[in-house]
Amino acid sequence: MMPWPAEPRPYAVVAITKHGAELARRAAAGLGEADLYVSEKFVATPAEIPFSENVRVLLQEGFHKYRGWVLFISLGAVVRMIAPVLRDKKTDPAVVVVDDAGRFAISVLSGHLGGANALTERVAELLGATAVVTTASDVGRTIAVDLLGREFGWTIADDRHVTPASAAVVNEEPVLVLQESGERGWWNRPGPLPPTIEVVYSREEAVEAVRRRREAGREPYGALLLITDRLWAPEELEEIARYRVIYRPKSLILGIGCNRGTSREEIEAVLEGVLADHNLAVESVAAVATIDHKKDEPGLIELCRARGWPLIAFTPEELNEMPIPHPSETVYRYTGAYGVSEPAAMRAAGTDFLLVEKVVSGNVTLSVARKRFTGTGPREGGEAGWAGSAPVSSSQARNPAPARPRWPSA
Repeated sequence: MMPWPAEPRPYAVVAITKHGAELARRAAAGLGEADLYVSEKFVATPAEIPFSENVRVLLQEGFHKYRGWVLFISLGAVVRMIAPVLRDKKTDPAVVVVDDAGRFAISVLSGHLGGANALTERVAELLGATAVVTTASDVGRTIAVDLLGREFGWTIADDRHVTPASAAVVNEEPVLVLQESGERGWWNRPGPLPPTIEVVYSREEAVEAVRRRREAGREPYGALLLITDRLWAPEELEEIARYRVIYRPKSLILGIGCNRGTSREEIEAVLEGVLADHNLAVESVAAVATIDHKKDEPGLIELCRARGWPLIAFTPEELNEMPIPHPSETVYRYTGAYGVSEPAAMRAAGTDFLLVEKVVSGNVTLSVARKRFTGTGPREGGEAGWAGSAPVSSSQARNPAPARPRWPSA
């Protein structure tokens, strides 16, 4: 029985021949955080983990103990050995096979979601080998629908249309990307976007693009890739494209204030209600911001730990530097700040505007801001207007927040 790690580790590198072991040592050293398994008769250092049993047993017992496997074994043998332990593309580890001469590194399994394609490129670079990647979006240098924004932490809200949308992309059907929020640098391949992919930055632009195609008698969009922190109605989506994939960027900051001892359950109920009332997706929450007096508040800590959200705390002085739509003398007397939820949300988001001004419910006050994302998008001149700078409440639209703090009169 092998001494498998208790928690999944990044990489396992396996060699069963003398030449393979030499290459495997180079690969493991270059990858870092890699456990090196070598057939016991070729072990050369104490750091290498020897195995004497059939390599099939090694692979099948430990398959899901690592996030990636680099195997110096023939491709056909690997396919036969791992077949019985495969689950699905969301949970299976990356598998890369390298030939015994180190000429080719081949992405075998979980190329996109598991990261095998990227791992293949990395191993090939370490060994001076040729990377062999066969997924259509990588070969065609186009958008990988199931990976878009993954490096930024984006998630897919519903993956039912990923396969047909991917087919639309690789088959060069017209595809519309609509980005309302999130990081702009998601196109990271050399060269421009393929000409079949259009990018817009608002629903109005999208509807107009659909109208122009229809009036010109052109083929409708095969898919919509929607990057948004808003909740769209189904009919809004259907009028743009038959297949839709919705990405949730981590773009929302929740500013939260609460009375001492407020439970996680109460805070959670308020934030879920407020986000739903304003058609904002909880999956797009990036962090919670508050005043430093509350950084040890058990309810807030429990909430952030359960949701995986950072808890950001500011001093009263830092909060008072922000423009506050609803400054309060009462809050100042207790905390030293003229507000908590509103300035905390804006400061953490790097913006002077709020998507949701302060909502008071029971023991909780909550405000929502959208993070400011800088830079340009893949569309030429694509300075989008959603970069945390556009207000959404009617009061803010009429009275933009001032550049400097405003305080209540003495």
